[in-house]
Amino acid sequence: MRTRRGLVDDLAIVERIFRDRYTFFAEIREEIDLRGKIISLLLASTIFLALYGGVMGASNSVPQVISSAVKLPILFLITLFICAPSLYFFNILFGSKQSILQNIALILTAMTTTAVLLVSLAPVMLFFLTTTSGYQFFKLLNVSIFAVAGAMGLVFLKQGFEHSVDADNEEGRGARRRLFVLWMLLYGFVGTQMAWTLRPFMGAPTEPFMIVRQVGGNFYADVIHSLISLFGGVL
Repeated sequence: MRTRRGLVDDLAIVERIFRDRYTFFAEIREEIDLRGKIISLLLASTIFLALYGGVMGASNSVPQVISSAVKLPILFLITLFICAPSLYFFNILFGSKQSILQNIALILTAMTTTAVLLVSLAPVMLFFLTTTSGYQFFKLLNVSIFAVAGAMGLVFLKQGFEHSVDADNEEGRGARRRLFVLWMLLYGFVGTQMAWTLRPFMGAPTEPFMIVRQVGGNFYADVIHSLISLFGGVL
């Protein structure tokens, strides 16, 4: 039974994922210390997401820093809880022997990867924050950063499923892989819509601070509006 040693050991799981992820995936397949891994991944991802959320809010005000630092981990966790059951049950339908804890561990691995990459890109955000201005620009910069970090997280998730779900189970492998591609699209759609629901994360400079805005519109229309606002005078 694993003895918990502290936060430093929980954060050290990040180095394990980046340096030797295939051994990490193999341990998930063999169900080695799954609960310990889930706790460490959950804590590490929450801390890194809170850090980047605070950076996002720094473009506005101190209350926005606190609000965004709290909301960004909540965004990812709600998306996890919405999407994990569908992946688990559809995998079972097509022959997977994987447990729900193994599914959660793999998704949390992707989430932690995304969170670490977001923090690694935070200096880029801070650089532009101190050298330029423009609300629409910062929104699009964050969309780009999330797209890069999220895509890398999904790459890790795909590798994890290939080395833990499909490694020893040929039955339904092709169907599971096609399903996984569809699930990644679902995960991205749910995540972006949840981000829209929990907005603002940066806060418009012309509007007073608020924790959550009224529901209306959608993420994709807002991105298009930001692009038009930023580049409309150039095109």
